[in-house]
Amino acid sequence: MNTPSLDVDGLVAIDVHTHAEISGDGHSSLSPALLEASAKYFRAAHRQPTIAETAAIYRERKMAAVIFTVDAEHATGHPRISNEEIAASCAEHADVLIPFASVDPWKGRTAVREARRLVEEHGVKGFKFHPSLQDFSPDDRMAYPLYEVIEELGVPALFHSGQTGIGAGVPGGGGIRLKHSNPMLVDDVAVDFPHLRIVLAHPSFPWQDEALAVATHKPFVYIDLSGWSPKYFPPQLVRYANTVLQDKVLFGSDHPVITPDRWLADFAKLEISDDVRPKILKHNAARLLGLVKEDA
Repeated sequence: MNTPSLDVDGLVAIDVHTHAEISGDGHSSLSPALLEASAKYFRAAHRQPTIAETAAIYRERKMAAVIFTVDAEHATGHPRISNEEIAASCAEHADVLIPFASVDPWKGRTAVREARRLVEEHGVKGFKFHPSLQDFSPDDRMAYPLYEVIEELGVPALFHSGQTGIGAGVPGGGGIRLKHSNPMLVDDVAVDFPHLRIVLAHPSFPWQDEALAVATHKPFVYIDLSGWSPKYFPPQLVRYANTVLQDKVLFGSDHPVITPDRWLADFAKLEISDDVRPKILKHNAARLLGLVKEDA
């Protein structure tokens, strides 16, 4: 049976930030200690739906979702979920799922080769970085060969920014350094790779103003709204989303720690203008991901 392709016109929203939490053989994306800390941080059991279950959730809601894991093997010693497995699962659910990959920048030339192969042979549409979990500064020249190939391939790079629930409450934060997720560190990347599409993930507490400054100044830097209920968004983020950044702000939930249902219910209560709301929910992401023409 052929899987239908993604029908952008038929979608009500595109969620640019969801997680592949568990592999087909039951391997978790996080170690037990970090998984438990994340559950406590979000004050809910950390559910781990399969990729197929995530696809069913979004299909039922007529939404598409970008899905990825985080490769932090160098810093954590915890094996990642296979990017190839995620891409293959997304191909089986291509009507609703869009595969991103994660390649640990500490892997050097191996990471560069893998990134190229994942796009050219496996249909990956972008890359996820979590500087704090991966223990690297985004402006470290060590990562630049990886950014170079991602820019060349013409796909986006999504960077976690701000505080993280991963490691929260664990002694020493589980070794996770928050400083690596300051959006100003990504500003150098935007300067040195001027055509690289960059997404700053999450309201960037405690650096929200820095994120707004970078996204306003650099034409190919976007912001996704994942990881927080919209009722907690800082007022300046809502103001910028409604005005100067209305074409560069993206719907993201952080599923499964925040469900799309909860996020959308709270977003509906925000004072977002009627002409901006569909941009945030779908149109900005559709352009960024190359699902429609840039001028559409």
